[in-house]
Amino acid sequence: MTPAKTLPAAPAEDTARPEAKRPRGRPRKTEDERDDGNRRHELLKAAAQLFRRQGFAATTTRDIANAAGMQSGSPFYHFKSKDALLFAVMEAGMHSALANQQRVLGDADYAALSPADKLRRLVHAHFEVLLGPGNDFVPVMLYEWRSLQRPQRKVLHKLIADYEALWMPVLQALQDSGQLKAPVGVARLLILGALNWSVQWFDPAKGATVKALGEHAVAMFIQEV
Repeated sequence: MTPAKTLPAAPAEDTARPEAKRPRGRPRKTEDERDDGNRRHELLKAAAQLFRRQGFAATTTRDIANAAGMQSGSPFYHFKSKDALLFAVMEAGMHSALANQQRVLGDADYAALSPADKLRRLVHAHFEVLLGPGNDFVPVMLYEWRSLQRPQRKVLHKLIADYEALWMPVLQALQDSGQLKAPVGVARLLILGALNWSVQWFDPAKGATVKALGEHAVAMFIQEV
């Protein structure tokens, strides 16, 4: 065993206190910094609601800040511009839609379902994203797509393609069984187009439910055995 080295004694005349060491790691966050994620979420939520109700052009950053309970300039701490905020709303909506869809596909009983019941699950999940409480994000994308810049559209096109691709095996199985008569690619466009259009007219105050709407949609799209 190597003997431990002894530290040299400090000179007798050196009475200065040792300089405090700088703590390692990142500095401790302030309360505002710790709450930054929550503030950003509230900002996105407020922006989505206003963009959907008032339209992107008619909504100001002051409107969004007021709805989120922030100072008028606070949105620019999180986003460079109103355009960037719009894109963030749409991107968040698509990520939420994908996560919701993945939960459906990951259910323990999903693989054993019939193609018709798999479609039913996908339709209900899609309506949850479009029409569920607080879900203004994807409808904003449907309303305000033209307000995006080309690079932003490219990013969202990839997310949309990933989302729609997961419908294809179900539609193919339905066509193979004779329950879906249209070509699969065309059926995908028609089905999702019809589901998306529901944001224009669906009103729960008139007595319809999202669940019932999903059942009606499935009955319209395919002929169940």
